Amino acid sequence: MPTVFTTAQREAYEKDGFVMIPSLFDAEEISLMRQAMEQDPALKQSLYERRDAQGKATRIALWNEPGDSVYGLAARSERVVDTIEDMLGAEVYHYHSKLTAKEPFDGGAWEWHQDYGYWYHNGCLFPHMASVMVALDRADRDNGCLQVIRGSHHAGRINHSTGPGEQVGADMERVDQMLKEMDLVYAEMAPGDGLFFHSNVMHRSDQNRSPNRRWTVLFCYNAAHNTPYKAQAHASYNKLDKVPDQAVKAAGIRLSDPAQSQFQIKKAHAAPSAITP
Repeated sequence: MPTVFTTAQREAYEKDGFVMIPSLFDAEEISLMRQAMEQDPALKQSLYERRDAQGKATRIALWNEPGDSVYGLAARSERVVDTIEDMLGAEVYHYHSKLTAKEPFDGGAWEWHQDYGYWYHNGCLFPHMASVMVALDRADRDNGCLQVIRGSHHAGRINHSTGPGEQVGADMERVDQMLKEMDLVYAEMAPGDGLFFHSNVMHRSDQNRSPNRRWTVLFCYNAAHNTPYKAQAHASYNKLDKVPDQAVKAAGIRLSDPAQSQFQIKKAHAAPSAITP
């Protein structure tokens, strides 16, 4: 199927670096995905924590192969992959996916960063990479929704270094200047909404200070021609098998295959380059 973007949204992506699509997945689809991720024992076993400067933690699970779980099918769905290919103007493959779980009153903050600020060091020569964040719960200012700087992808890759807590953040002198010249946008999302964004968009999130959980899943993609030139933890090019959009509902609450080592081992791959808020 074609991209989910309208002509105006496609133009907004080029200008802003991100586009919000309300109800990218409908209520039934997001319920199936949410329940599968809550129940999947392999996903639970792969969870690890990443703490902020105040010691608050976000729980994370990360996997390279999308697989045939209901959330893996969502990552392979035509509505998502065709849109990412339109954004990048090329064939893409699944780079990795991740669950970011901010629990009530305890979920940690994330420093300002770009995904390509990390992925550059993984051997991806060009920033021909993009992601879509899908809200499993409502995300708002109270529970630590994503914040993005409009148009920041035009600044190119910014240097990143180790900061407070267990995170790597962008050069704050540059970020502060961006905030003087560009708009800060709070990406508040209802369950099922999808935020498509370029790998050089600057983003962060606050702690979850609310009684409401904030779980999101991110599907990340790389252009086929941009496969890493050196061995690293994330996936090299492997042709992505797209599935029809109807496959998500048809799967029901399908969990990951326990016979496949789909999830990365938390201690071996808990490097800052593996994550985003």
